[in-house]
Amino acid sequence: MDQTAGSADFLLLDATSAPARGLTNWLVDALRTAIDDGRLSPGARLPASRALAADLAVSRGVVVEAYRRLTDEGLVGGRGGGGTTVLHQPARVPRPQSQPPVPTGGPPRLPRPRLPVGEGVDLSPGVPDLSAFPRNLWLRTERAVLTETPPEELGYGDPRGHPRLRAALAPWLARTRGLRAGPDDIIVVSGVAQAMALLAQQLRREGHDSIAVEDPGSRGAVDELEYWGLKAIPVPVDEDGIRVDALADTDTRAAFLTPAHQFPTGVVLAPHRRRELLDWAVDAELVIEDDYDAEYRYDRAPVPALHAAAPDRIAFAGSTSKTLAPALRLGWLIAPHSRHDDLVGAKHASDLGSPTVPQLVFARLLESGEYDRHARLVRARHRDRRDALLESLAAAMPGASVTGVAAGLHVLVTLPDPDIDDAAVADELRDAGVLVHPLSWHCRRPGPAGLVIGYAAHTRDRLREAAATIGRVARGRT
Repeated sequence: MDQTAGSADFLLLDATSAPARGLTNWLVDALRTAIDDGRLSPGARLPASRALAADLAVSRGVVVEAYRRLTDEGLVGGRGGGGTTVLHQPARVPRPQSQPPVPTGGPPRLPRPRLPVGEGVDLSPGVPDLSAFPRNLWLRTERAVLTETPPEELGYGDPRGHPRLRAALAPWLARTRGLRAGPDDIIVVSGVAQAMALLAQQLRREGHDSIAVEDPGSRGAVDELEYWGLKAIPVPVDEDGIRVDALADTDTRAAFLTPAHQFPTGVVLAPHRRRELLDWAVDAELVIEDDYDAEYRYDRAPVPALHAAAPDRIAFAGSTSKTLAPALRLGWLIAPHSRHDDLVGAKHASDLGSPTVPQLVFARLLESGEYDRHARLVRARHRDRRDALLESLAAAMPGASVTGVAAGLHVLVTLPDPDIDDAAVADELRDAGVLVHPLSWHCRRPGPAGLVIGYAAHTRDRLREAAATIGRVARGRT
């Protein structure tokens, strides 16, 4: 150390116990542990960086960097003029004794397996960076909405969604996803999960009992479709996306797809496959297009949505779950005209319409351009974290193949040993404090062994540590 280490009354910190070249990591771990175990409760104020640095006899930069990392993790935040305070204390959840249902490529629809707080890193795919939620912007915009909204608009609203949000969504979807839909074509829903539920129930009312799904494909989406009475028919996916020739060999007339960024492989539906799929859709009943993370692309141009090419056969669904937060339950559904009215009726019967105030806040963010600015900011952060994970995986697992890196919030690591049990690897990793998905969870048929790894929710340092653990465990099983 450049300076003689000292101690502080605050948390009884003793810098003499820190490694010579690991002061920042030591301080981050000490503060994170104090937040996890309740010694630092929500609202607790951390010492000023200069004061704590002086007490510990360390460089102020050590404390500033530690506070920055905790801010990135969403544990602390700056209050204007009020210093740095603890934002929340995550609830402790016992380690699961058996594998519960898994989340989806799109919004999590079923309970996720979790690690005890402070005991590991959750790299489940589909988990966004919740610390990036623009709290101040949202609060400021919500205050403006509540100031300007007349009382009569706080009653039961249009089950299609508030007209202002639908009017803001239509040009935004045209600009960013290539859709040709007007405000009257949009139904505001509680995330893609509700869109799937409404469409699945509609298909059942029409007498359909099956739906084609990608294989590998989202386990959670399959679970939901089957919950509503549709048998999932697996159709293989290769490097060009879903095999339309295999789809045509099935008896089903409906399909659920993630064409812009296939989950979990990350492949984009190739142009010739898009043409084949559109040809198949002519005689089909419905294609559900889950656009679950289209905002996040790094090394390729955006891919237009399928919906515009066959609006009479394709239902398009998206949400803010990956860009803002799943807790908002804000999404949109654009269905074929022949299905629209029935879906609006089902939406009204299910919940009388989505909450008005969040819709109006989101509408203002779209109108002002603040939503696009936020998405660009978060995209840059995710790219940085992706790069850190890729570099670390390359060093820790030189024989593994990593795909799906050009977009999204997760990567797929194909393990070099095809006979390895990826579920056993995932179990061992969970015991070692790293939560990932085995590829086999998302497969209906036998396939290669792999791990599906999310990276959006953690800092570069934690991703590097997790990658080292993944490499160590995987090597131990080969």
